[in-house]
Amino acid sequence: MKILGIFRHAKSDWNDARLRDFDRPLNERGRKGAGVMGKHICGHGVGWQRFLASPAVRVTQTIELASQAVGQAPPVTWDRRIYLANSATLMDVLREQDGNPESLMLIGHNPGLEDLIFDLVPDDGTNPLRDMVEEKFPTAAYAVLELDVERWADIEENCARLVHLTRPRDLDPALGPGLPD
Repeated sequence: MKILGIFRHAKSDWNDARLRDFDRPLNERGRKGAGVMGKHICGHGVGWQRFLASPAVRVTQTIELASQAVGQAPPVTWDRRIYLANSATLMDVLREQDGNPESLMLIGHNPGLEDLIFDLVPDDGTNPLRDMVEEKFPTAAYAVLELDVERWADIEENCARLVHLTRPRDLDPALGPGLPD
């Protein structure tokens, strides 16, 4: 069995229309959410052996702030293919992992991360966490999947169970969507 962590970047800032999408930073809510989620991920108990991440600014800032919140920075492999990747590309990135680590954390963007969960976890009505992802996999959400494979190269559709899902609003209601007036 392999363990896959999926961490979506925190809330980004859309205020500067001159910035390329790749260069958008986090907004204030995103900065706070990244720290809150960093503490949760560290305390969740999975010893992540490898971190794979998009090099987009909002992802690098998410990782930096999450790391600062727990006082340790993981070694990250930056892979430009993860930036705005679809599920098929993300599966290819995972299949290429050498050394066969037991656990990988993938940090990137939607809709690719959400679609990866849908492709890996069967839609058989037995997983309420998958149903929550179908509603929304918001910024800074963190999911853990157990994959029924011996090697990362063996990943295929419907080979996983979604065993953990935490959204920033689950830890701090102020980090959730705005309430209607």
